[in-house]
Amino acid sequence: MTLRVSVIGTNYMGATHAAGMAEFGHEVVGVDIDVDRIKTLNAGQSHIFEVGLEPLLERHTASGRLRFTTDYAEIADWADVHFLALGTPSDPDGAADLSQLHAAVDTLAPLLTEPTLVVGKSTVPVGTASALEKRMRALAPAGDSVEMAWNPEFLREAYAVEDTLRPDRLVFGTHSRHALELLEELYAIPISDRVPVIRCDIATSELIKVAANAFLATKISFINAMAQMCQAAGGDVILLADALGYDERIGREFLNAGLGFGGGCLPKDIAALAVRADELGVHVLSDFIRSVEAINAGQRTELAELAIDQAGGSVAGKRIAVLGAAFKPGTDDTRNSPALTVADQLHACGADVRIYDPQARLPPREGFTQVASVEQALLGAEVVLHLTEWPEFRQLDPEGLGELVASKVIIDGRLKLHAPTWRNAGWKLVQIGRATTL
Repeated sequence: MTLRVSVIGTNYMGATHAAGMAEFGHEVVGVDIDVDRIKTLNAGQSHIFEVGLEPLLERHTASGRLRFTTDYAEIADWADVHFLALGTPSDPDGAADLSQLHAAVDTLAPLLTEPTLVVGKSTVPVGTASALEKRMRALAPAGDSVEMAWNPEFLREAYAVEDTLRPDRLVFGTHSRHALELLEELYAIPISDRVPVIRCDIATSELIKVAANAFLATKISFINAMAQMCQAAGGDVILLADALGYDERIGREFLNAGLGFGGGCLPKDIAALAVRADELGVHVLSDFIRSVEAINAGQRTELAELAIDQAGGSVAGKRIAVLGAAFKPGTDDTRNSPALTVADQLHACGADVRIYDPQARLPPREGFTQVASVEQALLGAEVVLHLTEWPEFRQLDPEGLGELVASKVIIDGRLKLHAPTWRNAGWKLVQIGRATTL
């Protein structure tokens, strides 16, 4: 059954979700207040770098199944289901800023004259859906026939299309049979492929997403804390992680020591969970999360201090090459990028920072020079930092690159470089949590 779907918000999550709904066979209209973004999307082009997204946009805008608009009136009573796919950035105190969701609801609700289902996809503090439903019903001519449900996203940047079309689970938070049946119809294709479906109340669906992010952040911070322990004691964090990974209760995935987590979601989502936990009096959770955040922030400082140490105790006036600006490979997203945090700290200590990234484009930054190639970044460098694990960095030729630098010192902040290859080429390669030998 083909349904008519609107997706309000067309950034990473919204654009991908809209294209995915079209791929599932539904008629889709994406809505955004950004006029330039809407023009780009209607041309079948993506405004972000996300693997596989542009072909989907091109195919479904060409077929007429997918289009984009800035006009809420076009979708209000047209759509069977409205998805809210808007950002929830952090306030200065770490709480989730829900202003984009409120603005969308305040624009959409007065136009709703027929019964409809509004489904949230954004990551929000528990209790948000209930408050939004009350707000909508108070503003909508359709009143109590406007219903809220929650269907959190679990997209990984660089894998967002794959995660949309072939999710590892679906969560449907509803309080009526009608809403549940609509969601099951919307996702009939992945459900037919036996994707696990969690059918629950709305509060649980809100908590599932933030709990997943908090658990992932905890796993990453734990292995980074153990990396510091290995560093202090002369151990090897990679061998330690491999041994832990054989335990089925733990698993090896995401036990990769390095610079820690970043991006536009994980840091702000766990910060918001800590704030909400405090509001509800669950201080044991907020204290726990803040220790996870502290380890993550400390890992960046640890690497900056390691670079200063390898530069002879000071980076003032010295050229430092940074390989990577995006917070992870496969994306151009630099929000809360660990690589840029380290670069900022080194610049604050007087370093001349040269940055190269295959996709990310930085606005002008004082004391930084973004260059167009690895070779330009390394020219005259006293220390090289490998901070985003793009595959092309693992394929570099250390022999040739050694002729460009002022000093053959490279710090592998992601523990992905093949140490023997670099050391055999005369480089001093330093990895967090591993013994340094030539």
